[in-house]
Amino acid sequence: MRIGLIAPPWVPVPPPAYGGTEAVVDNLARGLALLGHDVRLFTVGESTCPVDREHLYEYAFSPIGITVPEAAHVLAAYEALTDVDIIHDHTALGPLIGPHLDGPPVVSTCHGSFDPMNSRNIASFADHVAVVAISHAQKRFADPIPIATVIHHGIDLDTYRYGPGGGGYLMWIGRMCAAKGPHRAMEFARAAGRKLVMVSKIREDDERAFYEQHVRPLLGPDDPEPQELPLQDRVRLLQHADALLNPIDWPEPFGLVMAEALACGTPVLAFPRGAAPEIVDHGRTGFLCTGTQDMLDAIELIDSIDRTDCRAEAERRFDMHRMARDHVALYRRILAGHAGESLLSLVPAATEVTVRPSTQSSTMLGSRT
Repeated sequence: MRIGLIAPPWVPVPPPAYGGTEAVVDNLARGLALLGHDVRLFTVGESTCPVDREHLYEYAFSPIGITVPEAAHVLAAYEALTDVDIIHDHTALGPLIGPHLDGPPVVSTCHGSFDPMNSRNIASFADHVAVVAISHAQKRFADPIPIATVIHHGIDLDTYRYGPGGGGYLMWIGRMCAAKGPHRAMEFARAAGRKLVMVSKIREDDERAFYEQHVRPLLGPDDPEPQELPLQDRVRLLQHADALLNPIDWPEPFGLVMAEALACGTPVLAFPRGAAPEIVDHGRTGFLCTGTQDMLDAIELIDSIDRTDCRAEAERRFDMHRMARDHVALYRRILAGHAGESLLSLVPAATEVTVRPSTQSSTMLGSRT
């Protein structure tokens, strides 16, 4: 198939540091290419994902959410991708303004929550765009929006390799905000007498304000300041961490960092919000904790978790190649439906098995090579 992927214009693909959606798009693009498909990614010029790339803007926009540049980006993407078999849009705005009745069928992955505002937007295009949920927990909030399928994220298991643990520290990774629970993670680590290493994005004004008010006061003289680290440094820390603390305070649609930790053999201690129960196998790959005492008890039980079980579960459920195959099955159903058959009642076709190297070119709009 000729598959067009549209990434948001806020972060390069793959992300140089923080960027969950962009990491997923990168893994999906590479996974589809390895299955033998012709993948074209519309992103920003500084992206390095090793498939054919096109762009309108050379550099990513900041801060996230500037409407006019995003609109120009997605309109240019749909214009550039008119000759593909199917378009998979990972932006929030794109499916609202981009699809054409005479253009390729469109898939939209909702990377955020189905909150009232988001749901209203998605409902306006869900009758002609196939909507993908990234977890069953997220799908439960989608009603009455029709969901074409649920596909869990996949990660590059050759990058997130198994590690031995034993570093003598706990980890927290995420954007600096209340919903991600960095202040709770610090409180739990302090109460348990354990060192906490925090890897965090603290670039936006609201992130800096939350850090100064709620997290910095909790740091002791020997506690390291949170940093936003490159991928390899983040992986190395995960490989040697005793556990990942993930005390989220919102119904997180997926939680990529939990799958990344498991791939490194690192148990996950999380609150059972959002998709956490779909990722963490309580008592086997970590613990789902209902409050402070539960979390403190779980920290004492970290050594009861076999790190090889964590890695095995990541290999079984969160491999990027599994994610790519699941998307291929969806694309085939949609293309069959586009040809006149019932979209959601079709049995997925067999997965592609041909493997070929992907190309690595990036072109400006209107000058594809």
